[in-house]
Amino acid sequence: MKALNKRFVVAAMVSAMGTGWGLNALAADKELLIGVNDALTGPGAVYGLPQSNAVQMAAEEINARGGIKAGSDNYKLKVISNDDKANPTEATNSVRKLIDRDGVKYLLGFCCSGSTSAVASFIEKENVVMLVGNAAERAITAKGTPNLFRTRPPADFTGAAAGTFVGKRGAKNVAVIGSLDVSFYTQYLEAFERELAKSGGKIVAKETFGLKDRDMTPQLTKVRALNPDALLVLGYVEPAAFVYRQATELGMKLPRYGFTSGSEEQFLKVASSEQMEGVWDLRPTELTIEALDANAKTYVANYTKKFGAAPSPSSPYAYDQVYVLKNAIEAAGNADDTKKVLAAIRTLTVPKEAVMKYLPTNGTMFDGNGQAYTSNGAFQWQKGKWVYVSDLPSDTKVYSEFLRSIRGK
Repeated sequence: MKALNKRFVVAAMVSAMGTGWGLNALAADKELLIGVNDALTGPGAVYGLPQSNAVQMAAEEINARGGIKAGSDNYKLKVISNDDKANPTEATNSVRKLIDRDGVKYLLGFCCSGSTSAVASFIEKENVVMLVGNAAERAITAKGTPNLFRTRPPADFTGAAAGTFVGKRGAKNVAVIGSLDVSFYTQYLEAFERELAKSGGKIVAKETFGLKDRDMTPQLTKVRALNPDALLVLGYVEPAAFVYRQATELGMKLPRYGFTSGSEEQFLKVASSEQMEGVWDLRPTELTIEALDANAKTYVANYTKKFGAAPSPSSPYAYDQVYVLKNAIEAAGNADDTKKVLAAIRTLTVPKEAVMKYLPTNGTMFDGNGQAYTSNGAFQWQKGKWVYVSDLPSDTKVYSEFLRSIRGK
């Protein structure tokens, strides 16, 4: 009887294989490695750690839904996360390990411009796909590196829109305090200043702070003596929050604008809600529920449940990277051939799973420079939270052509 049952099982399996069902049922999923390079500790971690979390969450979602189907193969994602501490040398070493030791072909994350630029300088020589998130330095995509794509728009794409906005609000003498030794902040400021001048405004002071500075009294005292009618703050969340807090402590009652990003939770670690009241943040729309579709609400709910804290506004840049990769691999029908995947990314429309509000260029998510664009927005701190007030209109085609025109300069 046992022998008869055994023969029946074997016959059933052979029959199933003949129909093709058994081959699929018995075939094992393949593993696809994703390497995350980001700032997981240090000042840059306010951007890098949420990005790393977002990649992990997206990978788990995709795996739970069956993985990535590429031709006859099915892949489950495995994420390897490395901490580059927002340091160029650490980033170079991290990516070399991911490529040379771990065999990673797909690199995601990249929140900070200095470390990302170091990797971008050599990545064209590697058989990999590099997807950049929050890093905003213009040069990262101005080179037109064929295997590099960025989901966040460059800083000056936003700076120009911000300068127009502040000028229309009547500011004539604007004082600036920020990380002015960091190129993407200076690029934002150059574009801001150019557009502000068109409405008759000007910059009357440029004061610098470092990433680790916490006492902004000297800079604010100099600025106050000039009696400006607006303040522009450019920098990472924590030092910017100290500027906002100490400006109110010094009795400076003037409009405060910023280019910082960051969640309410991150700002409230330094400044009170009352000290933040009325502050503007002029930045990409990012994770703003009022300006986005249902994907954003789902993302916020899932992230908060999984990690016990709300996601940072810029974290979906990395989340969307994973779905760009998924859709490109499926379109290419091959996860091993990076050339086919790169070709698929170049013609990719915005994935239906994307959280951010992307502005396509000629119908595709990325332009010829490998650059994607999200809408820019004006946000104001009102009663304990950032409130989306309006879009800052921006022309992707004009900027894309500008980016292409400076290639090699």
